[in-house]
Amino acid sequence: MSTPDREAQDLTPESAAPTDIAPLGRTAEKPAHERTGAEDAELADWEAIEADADFVALLKSKAMFVAPATVFFVVYYFALPIGVGWFPGLMEKTVWGAVNVAYLFAFSQFLMAWVLAGFYVIVAAGWDQQAAAVIAKFQGKEAK
Repeated sequence: MSTPDREAQDLTPESAAPTDIAPLGRTAEKPAHERTGAEDAELADWEAIEADADFVALLKSKAMFVAPATVFFVVYYFALPIGVGWFPGLMEKTVWGAVNVAYLFAFSQFLMAWVLAGFYVIVAAGWDQQAAAVIAKFQGKEAK
């Protein structure tokens, strides 16, 4: 049984890492997902994208959601241990059977995380549309 030419079928990823000690050679161009950052640098005019008003608006939109959501999450998360430590009487108050305020608050943190994640998914869909518009704008410029 004959073996086909090894170079023609070389599927070994080329990463230029120290572990690439025995490169087998390539005859075809690297797939897009294997390019390094330096190899991708010439694919777009990054300074023009960074200065674009739509891109700046996208970044501001993200910051206006992510920063307050992060602050809210951290404050809500640490409210439970702070409440248990500084207000044990309140947190030990029985609500129903053996369930006290601390248990309810801990359960509410799970709900809060899921609700916050849901809001993020909804808002991020809009960011994806904005990003696609920016990409389309600059792909059109590159094609000319």
